[in-house]
Amino acid sequence: MASVRSDAARNRARILDAARECAITDLKLNDVARRAGLGVGTVYRHFSNIEALVAALAEGAVEKLRDLARTAEREPDPERALAALVRGGLSLQLADAGLQTVLLADASEIPELAGVRAEVMGAAERVLARARDAGVVREDLTLERLLHLVCGIEYAARLGAPGEGELYLDIALAGLYAGRRSPATGTHIAGW
Repeated sequence: MASVRSDAARNRARILDAARECAITDLKLNDVARRAGLGVGTVYRHFSNIEALVAALAEGAVEKLRDLARTAEREPDPERALAALVRGGLSLQLADAGLQTVLLADASEIPELAGVRAEVMGAAERVLARARDAGVVREDLTLERLLHLVCGIEYAARLGAPGEGELYLDIALAGLYAGRRSPATGTHIAGW
């Protein structure tokens, strides 16, 4: 019986290794099976859908983000706490493209990481609320908006020249701070 478990563990490792060779946006279970040298059924026994595979790939990054969020909660300065969380979160997203998928997914889509994801979101919400309450950031900044902004910065950083991610992040953080509103605040953009 132990050989079945070791075979299963070996197959799971082969699947994850093969998936890491693919771009997260191009993952297909059939392609992963072919790269791993396994049958499609074997892949589906380990991962019922792409979301489950992405969750397995991003598990380590989600746990690091949870630790980062906990550390940010303990930071006494609300501005530094939020900046550390956003900077660290962006850094993790740039290192692991699957993290964004996990953060933006509905919790029911990735049940394997629901608990740790809930911890991350709860801690991030508390850090953000503390920054709002202290008047550090705009009152209309919600966690959902912040997540979308960080994902946008990640996208821009991937497209831009090396090292520009820090510049994009600095620009975005300056825009989040209370009292530093854009002169165009209130301007309506057609289609938005």
